[in-house]
Amino acid sequence: TVAGAGLDRYRYEPRLDGDALAWVEAPTQSLDHEVLRPVTNPFTAEGGLKILGGNLGRAVMKVSSLDEDHHVIQAPARVFDDQEQVHAAFTRGELERDVVVVVREQGPRANGMPELHKLTPLLGILQRRGHRVALVTDGRMSGASGRVPIAMHVSPEAADGGALALVRDGDLIRVDSVHGTLEVDLPEAELSSRTPQLSWRAERVAYGVGRELMGALRAALAPAEQGAGVGTAALQTAL
Repeated sequence: TVAGAGLDRYRYEPRLDGDALAWVEAPTQSLDHEVLRPVTNPFTAEGGLKILGGNLGRAVMKVSSLDEDHHVIQAPARVFDDQEQVHAAFTRGELERDVVVVVREQGPRANGMPELHKLTPLLGILQRRGHRVALVTDGRMSGASGRVPIAMHVSPEAADGGALALVRDGDLIRVDSVHGTLEVDLPEAELSSRTPQLSWRAERVAYGVGRELMGALRAALAPAEQGAGVGTAALQTAL
């Protein structure tokens, strides 16, 4: 490393000793337990991430910054195919209620799994207005998930046979990080009898501005829960 051989050098802090640079050993215990705690005194007993599973697939949910009363959300679904549609519905006042916003066709095979950073501020506003809201998506979000309950990276994604393609507006969805479940309240027979609804956006993403050149690569991508990477065998199959 730039500090010298091995990572052990990063255990030392630079200090000024008069006009000379000196390296002193860093503290071995946290100096502020509000920032860094030992394993014997954790912030929470179960960690900051939860894996959810159910008839909508598997998802990951960040719970470390959620208030206790937002760990379980049950509300009717409103289904969208991209974050621009969500923004338009919010502007028209169509989301002023308890709602689980479903944004599908945002996974690796659909369009490369873009960052859905535009959604958190909108949902945060609805939440502060007293509505029970959550987001369910096969897309990607980083630390921007914040204080809104979000079941993300849903696998399998809608474009790869996932159940999100079967969800309709008004379906009752339960996002439950306490029991680790992600469910739509429908009999299995009814859910399996539905025809997947994949939008026109899939064709728009597949063609134009050179996107068609990436089609084989997108088709070879692994699910989000496996890292959304591509293997040689999968790429050869896609080609």
